[in-house]
Order: sequence, then structure tokens, then C-alpha cells
Amino acid sequence: MPSDSTAPANWHTPAELVPLEGREAFRGADAGTVLDFWRYAMPDLRTNTTRGLLAEFLVHRAVGAVARNSEWEAFDVLTPDGTRVEVKTSAYLQVWGQRRLSDIRFSRLRGRTWTSEDGGATEQSYNADIYVFALHTARTHADYDPLDIGQWGFYVASRALVEAAGHASLGLASVRRLCGEPVAYEELAGHITACARSLLSTGGAVAAVTADS
Repeated sequence: MPSDSTAPANWHTPAELVPLEGREAFRGADAGTVLDFWRYAMPDLRTNTTRGLLAEFLVHRAVGAVARNSEWEAFDVLTPDGTRVEVKTSAYLQVWGQRRLSDIRFSRLRGRTWTSEDGGATEQSYNADIYVFALHTARTHADYDPLDIGQWGFYVASRALVEAAGHASLGLASVRRLCGEPVAYEELAGHITACARSLLSTGGAVAAVTADS
């Protein structure tokens, strides 16, 4: 999006975001506070949409990112050193009844970029430097604790590896072949940094990985 100084005079350019704290009240009627809305919108950290945002938040915090990316960005997290990170999430358990645990699959690895000047790209592409595959590992609802970060496992791969695989989605077996063993949250930032440096030093030379059937 053009900045305020470069946007044409007839553009509708949003003001700079002022982060809300939660105690702000809606004006014009007794409709509660921003915190009331957050409680309404995200009461359950186990839902697919919210769990995906939670994984992005965890990666954001791990790498020390300054601000949340805009929704139209083609990747999820920008590290302080400029590394673009895409976060993909999967889990065995859902918020509905299941006959069996969910198959683990990480989808939408490719996407179309978008800018306010040019609109959407015609072709899909891999748009991050690093891919983090975040797996919530709980297998029973009795054990599932959405506030326990230790229940997450993080697989880290470079764009070169993901692009060489050449698929729009990957199952867990393929992710393991691509990334090796998962890392704990405390190790995540270091692995992202090491992966980014390795990509630069090797020039992106990788071997292809066969996807799950």
C-alpha cells in the first residue's frame, strides 16, 4: 500500500494503527468494551482459525517481531532482520466430535501476492523465506491444554526446500523428511535464524522431497 506521502490525493489511505488495550468502550450505546469483543470473537483457542492465529502469535513472539503483518501480506511474520516467515498449523483434535484423530496436513503453501496498486498476481508462488509447520500434539481432549506451549512441535524449513517439493500441501511424513525432528518453542527462533543463514550460504541448493499420497 502506498504511504501517506506517496499515495495519490484521491486514495483512501488508512490512518496509522493505534493498538487497543482492551478496556476501551464502544461509544454511542452500552455495547461493552473491546475486551468484551475479544472474548466473544476468540473464546476458544482450539478452533481452527484461532489456533492458526495463536501459532502465528507464538512465532511472532519467538523471533521478536515488531508488529503484526497486515492481512493481505503474502507471509505471516517478518523478523527484525527481514526474514519472511510463513506459519502453517495442524492438529489431531478439533472442537467437534471425531471418530478418529485428524490426518495431519499443512495446506496452502503457495499463494497469490497482492498489492493495492496492482491487485492480485495471476500465478501462485512460494512467498516466504522460511516455513514453520506448527503441530499441536495433544491426542486426547483430557490432555489438551491450549495454554501449554509445550504441546506444540515446530518444524522449520527453508523456502528452497518447500519449493523443491513442489506441492501446495504436505502431510506430516513429508514435513518430517523435509525438516527432521520438531523443535520446542524455546529453540524455535534459533532454528529459524540458522535456517535462513543456511539458505543464504548454500544459495538455495536443495533436494526434492516426495509428498505423501
